[in-house]
Amino acid sequence: MRAYRDRIARRPTLELVYRVGVAVVGTVVFVVGVITIPFPGPGWALVFAGIGILATEFAVARRALVWLRDRYRRGMAWYISRGPFVQVIAFLATCALVVATLWVLGTFGLVGDWIGVDWQWLHSPFMS
Repeated sequence: MRAYRDRIARRPTLELVYRVGVAVVGTVVFVVGVITIPFPGPGWALVFAGIGILATEFAVARRALVWLRDRYRRGMAWYISRGPFVQVIAFLATCALVVATLWVLGTFGLVGDWIGVDWQWLHSPFMS
């Protein structure tokens, strides 16, 4: 991969096109990740992937990625050191947050409509 990148770097126009392409792809992945954070799934993974893509070409993104990795490792070390009780409470709180987010966004009402269940409490008060 390094030899491929070196060949691109020798041609200024191709270098510019490559860097713009990396910037566009990295930014799109990052923005999609930020938009999908409230939903269950890969929101945060996409945010980190977008920063990782940008970090291949841009020093600012590389520094941000190093900083984020360090914070992630510290956070996980703290979380693991708290013991099983705190871990179970954090897991349950995360599950409750996901369920609340799905309800507020109207997901339960949408799925209920698909399968023919029309219970009022499934519908979000914000998506009426």
